[in-house]
Amino acid sequence: MAASIKPPRFQYLLLAQLVTASLMTSFGAWLGGVPVAMSALLGGAVALLPNAYFAWRMFRYQGARYTKQIVNSFYKAESGKFGLTAALFTLVFISVPPSNPAFFFSAYVVTLFAHWLSPWLMQRPSHT
Repeated sequence: MAASIKPPRFQYLLLAQLVTASLMTSFGAWLGGVPVAMSALLGGAVALLPNAYFAWRMFRYQGARYTKQIVNSFYKAESGKFGLTAALFTLVFISVPPSNPAFFFSAYVVTLFAHWLSPWLMQRPSHT
């Protein structure tokens, strides 16, 4: 029977980022209305979407026989994430300038900080 390694549970990390972005959007709506909430929503989306792309791209291959593809996936996923982040920042500031840049960047940073939770969100339960 071949052993199989399950991929990390990155869905929990993405869910944590989605919840974080939603909380920032709600806080912005409560604090300053729709314009501030829209700024927070855009900031959260600029952080979340590249991370979702990275996770989708990174975990396509598993196993020792796919080592080269895994390494290539990592580099492609990371460069794609960087490019997508730059493109989203450009798109937001050109097409829909945030009415509250402080909330835009705050939501972006707070959503990115959800990565600090990744050791707890992505660990597998131990079976004894």
